[in-house]
Amino acid sequence: MDSPLPRRPIRGVIVDVDGTLTTTGRRLNFDAARAVMEVEARGIPVLMATGNVLPISLALHRFLGLKSPIIAENGGLVYFNEKKVVHLGHREPGLRALEVLERHLHVQRLFTDRWRETEVSLEPTVDAEEVRKLVEGMGVRVENTGFAIHLMEPTAGKLPAARVALEPLGLTVEDCLVAGDGENDVELLQAAAVGVSFPEAMAPAKAAAGYVTRSSNGGGLVEALRRFGLVV
Repeated sequence: MDSPLPRRPIRGVIVDVDGTLTTTGRRLNFDAARAVMEVEARGIPVLMATGNVLPISLALHRFLGLKSPIIAENGGLVYFNEKKVVHLGHREPGLRALEVLERHLHVQRLFTDRWRETEVSLEPTVDAEEVRKLVEGMGVRVENTGFAIHLMEPTAGKLPAARVALEPLGLTVEDCLVAGDGENDVELLQAAAVGVSFPEAMAPAKAAAGYVTRSSNGGGLVEALRRFGLVV
């Protein structure tokens, strides 16, 4: 796919984790890790925006030496530092929706769900559309990442969380290259200076992206960062 011109100069980068910094099997791509470290070393903020819980996200963030905020729990919370974590949702609506789902479907919560503060996340063994139908009208947003099904408040989501995370940096989503592969990345990809997705990504993510890489997953992230002049 020909690379589009960014809507404005790229001043920040927002990256998903699973399927973006990693393979589809969730193995970290070391070339992608080195690339995001290089981007931030050049003075361009790199924000992780992930469906993962904060403990996992924070560990990766520290190992990569990143300094910018973390968007975790699919946008349910934003981590700035150990003294400031902003919550954009509450867990209670997801728990109420879970009670309904358990009466109609055989659902299984993620192992990491025990550490979630703002949502409930399920193994992707049930149909996301069926989940949406069952919880319709309950004030719950259902996001399918391909790795999990998230039950969250409508006020959460990666896009509103990114706006909160970027404000202290003097940036907006429209200033950023955004890379992601799931339905939960669509709004971010559409709002970005340039949205990047991958051959293995979910169809809505590829449709929302301005640039779909030729290389897979983390390799595709490196390809895009090079294509748009953020790494050599």
